Amino acid sequence: MPKRIIFMGTPMFAVPILKSLYQNGYPVTCVYTQPPQRSKRGQKVNKSPVQGIAETLNIEYRAPETLKDNDEEFEYIKNLQADLAVVVAYGQIIPKRILDLTKKGFINIHASLLPKWRGAAPIQRSIMNLEKETGISMMKISEELDAGAVSNQYKIELNGENTEEVSEKLSLLAAEKILDEIDDVLDDKANFIEQNHSDATYAPKIEKSEGRINWNDSSDQIIGKVNGLYPVPGAWFNYAGERYKILKAKIGSAVGKVGEVTSDELEVICGDNKSLKILEIQRQGKRVQSINEFMLGSRIKKGIILSND
Repeated sequence: MPKRIIFMGTPMFAVPILKSLYQNGYPVTCVYTQPPQRSKRGQKVNKSPVQGIAETLNIEYRAPETLKDNDEEFEYIKNLQADLAVVVAYGQIIPKRILDLTKKGFINIHASLLPKWRGAAPIQRSIMNLEKETGISMMKISEELDAGAVSNQYKIELNGENTEEVSEKLSLLAAEKILDEIDDVLDDKANFIEQNHSDATYAPKIEKSEGRINWNDSSDQIIGKVNGLYPVPGAWFNYAGERYKILKAKIGSAVGKVGEVTSDELEVICGDNKSLKILEIQRQGKRVQSINEFMLGSRIKKGIILSND
């Protein structure tokens, strides 16, 4: 009898993994994803990236608002008689009664080296925390958030990449490694080891307010914020009542007062007596600009002190 796999995921991070399963002949019976979201501006309805690829690959998908106390989805999953469920950034709590419905359980691909950075924003938090490495963890889903036993971990070095770049690297790595993982689980060869829960750290959802730049911070801390919060919500500062989002920057060696703009290319002094050389910036309500283009018409000039207000 052929095996049956359920896939649960929502963002772009999950798309290469679902494509890998499909292209390598793994029998994905059904896909679960978050329901379409309405845009804040206008009423355009946006499908999740996973819904889009499921439609392209002609795989049946379901997008319930919640799985909690959802008898319809409970019965549907029960009737699938699935062997295994693969979960990748699905974005919903999966109730225990549903976790018990597959023969080999639910395995999750989490974008950190567990028990570090359990939670919603592991890539962003690892970059903002100036970690030297990160990776993916293959784990069993348990009732407690990201606390299940881990079978394998795969590491990458962090060398100044932003969240978008690291996410793509980890997603492609997971798309490759998930194939052997599924084989091992289905063949009862996977060895799941309990996490050391005393070493756990947490990666809560990013709040927009966390993007505010404090020029008293070190240049490393500020560049970590710029890279970790790229592309959204972004690292930002206020000047003359307007918000400016920094999309790309690098560390320079200019000297001056903290917050001082020391060049005509918007180089700003940080708290460690190094500088932040801004490369791409976006004025509130405007398009993204290179720094040379931006400075042509900017009110932010050499000699200005940017405050932390």
